[in-house]
Amino acid sequence: MQHLDFAYATSLVRTFVQDESLVLTIRGRKYTPQFSFRVGSQRITVESVQTEVDAGYEGKKQVVLVEAKNSKTTNVIIRQLFYPFRQWQEHTRKPVKTLFFEKRENLYSLWQFAFDDVDNYNSIKLERSQCFEIVWK
Repeated sequence: MQHLDFAYATSLVRTFVQDESLVLTIRGRKYTPQFSFRVGSQRITVESVQTEVDAGYEGKKQVVLVEAKNSKTTNVIIRQLFYPFRQWQEHTRKPVKTLFFEKRENLYSLWQFAFDDVDNYNSIKLERSQCFEIVWK
């Protein structure tokens, strides 16, 4: 989390989502309310599933949730993005954006994902990504 906090402190997160109003307001484990969704033709209903948000920022017009890793990631379970996304949609009327963050050596990478259909687990799509390098002079 220290790398993600550093990325926030240096305005990487705010720059990436183009929102200077973001403030850290969400962090840690919570349990989901009941919700259902589709995976293919199967309907799944969940309730009280533990989720963890590495960092969540609220701005004037949006909520941004971040799943963070500090090493080379080769595989991520959609659930780590989808469940917090669905959970926080229940807590706010603002749009909820989902980011994946990775710190590798001196590079800070951010990927923004969206779900075309909030009822469809497999509708995830990459909207944009960016890599930053912080150079101290």
